[in-house]
Amino acid sequence: MTEQSDLGGTFTLPNTSITLNRMGYGAMQLAGRDGDKVVWGPPRDVPGAIAVLREAIAAGVNHIDTSDFYGPHVTNQLIRQALHPYPDNLVIVTKVGTRRGSDGSWPPARTRQEIIDAVHDNLRNLGLDALDVVNLRLGGFSGPTDDPFEEPLTALAELKQQGLIRHIGLSTVSPRQLAEAQAITEIVCIQNFYNVAQRTDDGFIDALAAEGIAYVPYFPLGGFSPLQSSRLNAVAASLEATPMQVALAWLLRRSPNLLLIPGTSSVKHLRENLEAATLDLPEETLRDLDSIGAAAA
Repeated sequence: MTEQSDLGGTFTLPNTSITLNRMGYGAMQLAGRDGDKVVWGPPRDVPGAIAVLREAIAAGVNHIDTSDFYGPHVTNQLIRQALHPYPDNLVIVTKVGTRRGSDGSWPPARTRQEIIDAVHDNLRNLGLDALDVVNLRLGGFSGPTDDPFEEPLTALAELKQQGLIRHIGLSTVSPRQLAEAQAITEIVCIQNFYNVAQRTDDGFIDALAAEGIAYVPYFPLGGFSPLQSSRLNAVAASLEATPMQVALAWLLRRSPNLLLIPGTSSVKHLRENLEAATLDLPEETLRDLDSIGAAAA
């Protein structure tokens, strides 16, 4: 079992008492699949999903990323079944701003009422009186868009004033959107698409680190070209590690404000992912990995 001290160090969210181990867990993959509908319905192996969640906590994970639109409702209900009553130090971060269509699509849901309903859905299915952190998702899977967000973010800020939300973050946003959002409410974290091959947010990460704001990258192996994947595989083979472990270890080295949320429905893969926090990346290896992103720029 990976020990808590081996989870990549800690990071404290700005102006809060929330200190997170940098290796967390993303619950999206716990939901099932129904034909072409991904992240849909219950998993085939419910006891296995519960075992993954309990193993994560036993290993020292204190940051779980989820949303009521995963399933929909499935991952939150599994988290409650597996972990409630929750450990005192566990921080559950959820997302709103999207819903699921009956065809499995992910349309936006950002009206004031949709935001209010989504927060209450998350509260009910997680069995909580207040949500630790709620991320407002604005863009698509791969990056920000210019959609207006004053109405949904204002609704979240009002729910925070009511005590239903403790802190607010943003997902798939640009630096300009963050600045506009900060005029409405405090933002404690950003969740965007970023990895060793997808480096668009390099400057954004550095700016957030200077402000003490957390950055949570998703899709650690997403968007690689075949050549980039081959180079990552070669590095992993040289270290006797998996490509995912190398990708996660690189992210931990990238900046101290990065909080990782790799997801899996397998206890074996969960343990492998958490072991990435102990993987040593020599300077020559780091240069090789950095060049993967440089080649894509």
